[in-house]
Amino acid sequence: MNNTDAIMERRKDNGYYCWLEYGKLEDVELKNIYRKWCANIVKFGDTPLIKCAVKELIIGIENMLGISPEIVSIPIEPSFITVGTLGQNPIIDKAVGENERKDIMEDGFLIKNIKTEDKDYIVVTGINDKGVLYGVFVLLRLLRMQKDIRDIRKIENPYFQMRMLNHWDNMDGSIERGYAGNSIFYKDNKFTDDTARVRDYARLLGSIGINGIVINNVNVHKYETRLITKEYLPDAKKLAEIFREYGIRIYFSINFASPIEIGGLDTADPLDEKVKKWWCDKAGEIYSYIPDFGGFLVKADSEFRPGPFTYNRNHADGANMLAAALKPFGGVVIWRCFVYNCMQDWRDYKTDRAKAAYDNFKPLDGMFDDNVILQIKNGPMDFQVREPVSPLFGGLKKTNVNLEVQITQEYTGQQKHLCYLIPMWKEVLDFDTYARGKGTTVKKIVRGSVFNNKYGGVAGVANVGDDDNWTGLQLAQSNLYGYGRLVWNPDLTSEEIAEEWVRLTFSNDKEVVDTVSDMLLKSWHIYESYTSPLGIGWMVNPHHHYGPNVDGYEYDKWGTYHRADYKAIGVDRTVKSGTGYTGQYHKEVRDMYENIDTCPQELLLFFHRIPYTYKLKSGETLIQYIYNTHFDGVEQAIKLKEQWQSIKGKVKNEIYEHVLHRLEGQIEHAKEWRDVINTYFYRKTGIGDELGRKIYD
Repeated sequence: MNNTDAIMERRKDNGYYCWLEYGKLEDVELKNIYRKWCANIVKFGDTPLIKCAVKELIIGIENMLGISPEIVSIPIEPSFITVGTLGQNPIIDKAVGENERKDIMEDGFLIKNIKTEDKDYIVVTGINDKGVLYGVFVLLRLLRMQKDIRDIRKIENPYFQMRMLNHWDNMDGSIERGYAGNSIFYKDNKFTDDTARVRDYARLLGSIGINGIVINNVNVHKYETRLITKEYLPDAKKLAEIFREYGIRIYFSINFASPIEIGGLDTADPLDEKVKKWWCDKAGEIYSYIPDFGGFLVKADSEFRPGPFTYNRNHADGANMLAAALKPFGGVVIWRCFVYNCMQDWRDYKTDRAKAAYDNFKPLDGMFDDNVILQIKNGPMDFQVREPVSPLFGGLKKTNVNLEVQITQEYTGQQKHLCYLIPMWKEVLDFDTYARGKGTTVKKIVRGSVFNNKYGGVAGVANVGDDDNWTGLQLAQSNLYGYGRLVWNPDLTSEEIAEEWVRLTFSNDKEVVDTVSDMLLKSWHIYESYTSPLGIGWMVNPHHHYGPNVDGYEYDKWGTYHRADYKAIGVDRTVKSGTGYTGQYHKEVRDMYENIDTCPQELLLFFHRIPYTYKLKSGETLIQYIYNTHFDGVEQAIKLKEQWQSIKGKVKNEIYEHVLHRLEGQIEHAKEWRDVINTYFYRKTGIGDELGRKIYD
């Protein structure tokens, strides 16, 4: 075995191939049924995406079934798999009924078993070649999960138009909020030479239907500003070519002050004609290298980033100027709504960061051009373990919106702790805003179907780096996979997604599937229980946001994010007596949060200031609830380790030992959280634990 083969073999054992390892199938009967079709592949079309689809079929079939399929252009056997777009060959066109054809949308696909007197074959088709690629990945997923595909007729279309990842990679190779090593795109202020790994990543994303990727940090530094220059565009073109083969367009984060920083102008005023021309010329230059370039992601006028406020202009002025430059080429501007004054005096209890995004953007609704998309974080604060849904969803009715979630676990354990985030995102997507009466969920708004928006979708802040297993903690791969599946079909349950990931990543062994799925599904609530209680958030060390520090958040020098004193804790955000934040929601939601009796308990301290002696619906006092959940969280973290130990020998040893080590670290860190939080509140209140447990030394 040569060195390259040895590396590839090791990668099979350390999680490098994620859910695309295509392990050998255990069910002999199904394997024989599959082989009948998989021995022959009839390919129609020669586009890069069709070639990619056929290549993937070969990889999957060889690994799962141990046979090498023959690739032909016409059927030579009675049983086969045929792939190609509709309208390209009569074999496929005859297999698709008129109603089926109407049901297949852009990027959608049909997988269908056709039986005639002399043939029995599988069709994978779509109205475009991207749909064919997605269909092939789904067919292989079904084979790996050992599903019976006899008589299959499966039509799927993506729910969201834009299914994106935002990378916060810097060109020096570092990643802001990266917990799995360095960038896979950059090193030493240059693009990486390891295009093979980039291709492997594109393949992973293509398999879950991602169709857009921002390749650099929203906080654009010196070298990233130059990404849109001739110095770097040739290498960006090479990256775009790789992602294009898997149906993915690339986007750049840009520095709003680029006309000054790299353009030699003395202003970046969005209404200045020189600035407008500079951006128009720059857009033309980018598209000359990357014809399918997606557009710009912009963070402006927040956390020291430049923006239109410098020139007494508003966000619409800034976004529309960039949108005009991109529009002739079909590009879009994605303008982030994470805007607040991080230097304000938080001791003023009427000052409420939660209100900032709505206050900034609601007055501008309807003023943005139709190729501008406002990208809104799932909650009004900053990716906390528990937040309410941002009131901008349903508040904005005349503007394209994207939902932004964070796959990388900045405030949820940084991929050292197990924290499966799909249930959190499901709650956000299914949340009813009542913007147009009952049933106006976030997913419908973001899709664009409620207000007839031109664009809409979801963006996830990516969680990968150059670690062998991509995500630091191997189990954190479930969040990347789950994100892709959820933005393809938000009606999938957290349980369905977890089971899929386990079967594809490990095996179909029932004990493994049940055990790991259960670990995933419990993990978010376990993490929440030993960290920040009842929606209060923020109790982390400043800057790196890891580890307990109740009063430590860097933009909160006086502890006003939780406002704890010796009597009470929480933020009164009611209209009646507080900051008025609840008034940003539609009436039904506002009334729910305004009333302490109807406010969901898990968000109680986000919306209300509560005495420690207040009795919750469980019968516990607030202070006792804090003690109990932090003790229970540690016990549950210990049980996660015990569950993992129960399947020793059923998962690869290198992965087993790696995950075990991380779970042991999680237990120790959960104990630290428990002791720091409980000690803080005991000292603050002087109220002991009713159960007599030791709280502090």
